[in-house]
This record gives sequence, C-alpha cells and structure tokens, in this order.
Amino acid sequence: MGEIGMLGAPSWRLVGGLLVFLVLATVVAEVLYRRARSEGLRATLLNVRHRIYAWWLMAGVLVACLALGETAVVLLFLGLSLLALREFVHLVPEGERDRRVVVWTMAVLCPLHFWFVWEHWYGMYAIFIPVYAFLFLPVLLALSGRTESFLHRAALAQWGLMVCVYALSYLPAVLQLPVAVHSGKEAADGSPVGAGGVEAGSLLLFLVVVVQGSDVLQYLWGKTTGRHRIAPTVSPNKTWEGFVGGVLSATALGAGLWWLTPFTPWQAGVLALVSCLLGFVGGLVMSSLKRDRGIKDFGASIPGHGGILDRLDSLIFAAPVFFHLTRFFFSL
Repeated sequence: MGEIGMLGAPSWRLVGGLLVFLVLATVVAEVLYRRARSEGLRATLLNVRHRIYAWWLMAGVLVACLALGETAVVLLFLGLSLLALREFVHLVPEGERDRRVVVWTMAVLCPLHFWFVWEHWYGMYAIFIPVYAFLFLPVLLALSGRTESFLHRAALAQWGLMVCVYALSYLPAVLQLPVAVHSGKEAADGSPVGAGGVEAGSLLLFLVVVVQGSDVLQYLWGKTTGRHRIAPTVSPNKTWEGFVGGVLSATALGAGLWWLTPFTPWQAGVLALVSCLLGFVGGLVMSSLKRDRGIKDFGASIPGHGGILDRLDSLIFAAPVFFHLTRFFFSL
C-alpha cells in the first residue's frame, strides 16, 4: 500500500513551490494589513490572514500524512468525514434527528466504508453506500415507528452519508489508481507513476491544488473584477467574472502541472477544467443548503474558512468524477 511514503521527487518539488507561495502570501498579507487605514479594508485583510494561516495548517497536515503513507491519509479523511457528518447532523432540527441513524452512520457505516477504501476493495466501496446503506437507513427509520416527515428524514440521512462520506472518500481512493503513463514516463525510482506507491501522492496533490487553487483564484478574480452575480440569493459573492477568470486560471495551472501526473499537458488541462467546474457547482449546491438552513457557515473549526464542509465542498463534488475519469481512461 505504499507505506514508505506517497511522495516522490516531482511531488516534493510541488510542495516546495507551495511553501514558497505561502511564505510570499503571508508576507504580503502582513504588510498590507499593517499599512491598511480603513476599517473595511483591515477587516478584509484580517480574513485573508486567517485564510492563509489555515492554509499553512491544512497543507502541512496533508503533506505530513502523504509522507507517512496511505494508512495515514485514509485515517485523515476518515476523521474529516466524521467531522463533516457532525456538522451535517447539526443542520438537522432536533425533532427530525434519529439517534440510532446517527450512531449507525458515524460508528459503523463510515468506518466500514473507509476500511473498504483502505483495503483497495473497489467493488465494495463503489457500491456499499449507494446500494446497501441507501436501503438500510430507511429500514432503520421505519423500525423506529415514527412516520412523520419520514421521507424528509430518510433523504437527509442518505444525502448526508453520500456527501460527507462517500464522495469525500474518493480523495484517499485516488492514491490507489493504477494509472497508465505517457511516453514511458517513470517515477524517480524507476517504477511507473502511480503503480508502486512512491508517486501515488502526485495525483491527489494535483487534484487538491487545482480545485482549491480554483477556489482561491475565483475569490481573487471576483474581488478585483466581479460585477455580475451568478446566483445572488444562493451565493452573493460568486460572479461571472470570478468564475470565468478563476476556472480558466486554474485550468492553466493544471495544464502546467502535467509533469506531476501521467497525463499529457492537454489531458491535464481537460481534467483540471472538469474538476474546477464540478468544484464550482459543488460550492453552489452546498451554499444552497446553507441558505436553506439560514446559516453562513457549516462550522467554525477552520479560521477564515468556516467548517470542514465549507472548505471541502468543491472537492466533494470533484473527487468522484476525477477518480472515475482517470480510472476509465488512464488505468493500466
């Protein structure tokens, strides 16, 4: 399973680039904050500082887990899934919660699903939640004897499990993709990229950097050039200018990172574009959920970002499609 570590020389070069970027961003944000005069500008820059500090923590944790090996990465995302489930459960009104469903979901279904991922049992983790858990949860609710709002409660349980566990689990699953290589490209140790585990972290880093980079770039383009809102009642800060500028910039970033992957530059660009588009709609969908519940953020565990679901919403939608596109078209 690549327990020696999931990062090879190309991955460490990217990590070095991220380190330089974070250092520069930290210095620039500090200088601008200290020179700001208006309260409004200081408040915006304070939020930017919090976001950068959070990026230091998130990037450090992910890189450390990748360096430790696949088990550490799976455990990391198992923990994130449980935290995301906790945030999702808190969205459900007290009268609509079912304690047995919560216990089964968090104590049994979620850990069992990630065990399938850790075991590389693709046939099971691909269908366990969409088939077996999908059928099991409404049965559990029916046995409780409560019929009021049954459809609503069943849909919440199923949807929360799909979003917080199933979709999110495709991030660590990316590590096990036995991807084909272009032009006989090999890892630093002579093994094919993604085949021996040494370079397995490259695909995960590629996906995370491109999708999260798209979020950041959309934010910057929107703040500087945004004029026309896409869905004002859903996400007032999302503009067409920010969307187009951010997605195209992140697509170019993905194409430029082709050397980190088994893809050619144009293939890396296409996959980056698809991932960024899915990341955008993921944010839009999760924003709709927050508006429905009348909240600004899913939580407050990540300063400047909100909760776990606020930070991972784009990856939740992008990861499953990226995984299967790569598996279908680039697998050995």
